[in-house]
Amino acid sequence: MKVSVLLCVFGMAIVGSSVSLSQLLLGYPTLTGQALRYAAAAAVLLLIARRAPGPARPTAREWGILTALAATGLAAFNACILVALPHADAAVVGTVIGAAPLGLALIAPLARGVRPTYRIVAAAAVVVAGTALVQGTGRADGTGLLASLGALAGEVLFSLLAAAVLPRLGAVRVAAYSCALAVPLLLLAAVPAGEVPRWRVPTATEAVTLGYLALMMTVVAFLAWFTGLRRLGVERAGMIVGLMPVATLVTAAVQAGRWPDPGQAAGVLVVAAGLAVGLTGVRPSPPVADPAAATRLPARPPLSGPATAEPASPPATA
Repeated sequence: MKVSVLLCVFGMAIVGSSVSLSQLLLGYPTLTGQALRYAAAAAVLLLIARRAPGPARPTAREWGILTALAATGLAAFNACILVALPHADAAVVGTVIGAAPLGLALIAPLARGVRPTYRIVAAAAVVVAGTALVQGTGRADGTGLLASLGALAGEVLFSLLAAAVLPRLGAVRVAAYSCALAVPLLLLAAVPAGEVPRWRVPTATEAVTLGYLALMMTVVAFLAWFTGLRRLGVERAGMIVGLMPVATLVTAAVQAGRWPDPGQAAGVLVVAAGLAVGLTGVRPSPPVADPAAATRLPARPPLSGPATAEPASPPATA
């Protein structure tokens, strides 16, 4: 249990720091840069997967889930972050994404046919208040807010979809296949986005940033998160996503060489308090008992028990 928690914490810390570091790629074609990142990560992960135990090939259903994971939790998630950063402070983006645990806490019970608890709903209101405080003291226009919400949706789907295929495929193959599938999706999207005429060799700073995102935020963080997610379950692992805004704020402060704005710091603390209130009452779903159920989301709990919930995934990164 402790090792699984530490793996998830480590993964989220890397994802949170990447929100601010991604600002170094604002001058490079967005979708093309992410395609390079995932291509490099996929090459490393596929080499690791060759030695990993378990089934070598996903089923047709699993390919569909992995494609949806690549499209939403990887491609769209990172594109939304890079679109948001010119229009919002990194702390704003990270705090909005940090609401993913409660989004999953509301969605997961409904997917199982039960109602969310009042505790979760109240905590969601606290998180919204904290996010509003960060937006009020930080810089965020309409485009930045919408793009941040798009990244939030990608983060929620990242863990929900991964949880459906992790039991049979394992962390290494889920990470490898989803990264590989994200590459053609990003390159296809780069054509109508007008990036083809702007293709160029990355600068030294951009190359180092892409390398970090590929190796640390993708290979290392994905393997850590998926391994912890598989062991802890979506509900318990999901509350750790709340650490993302903290990592984002710390990284932004280090890059700027100054202490965070008091209003932004207070907003992050309010969000953290809301996450603590909402997620301390969440308990994991029953374990999967049969191989056929291993590729499905957690089964419906007894109606007499409290509602459960939870994600995410990315790193992040997404």
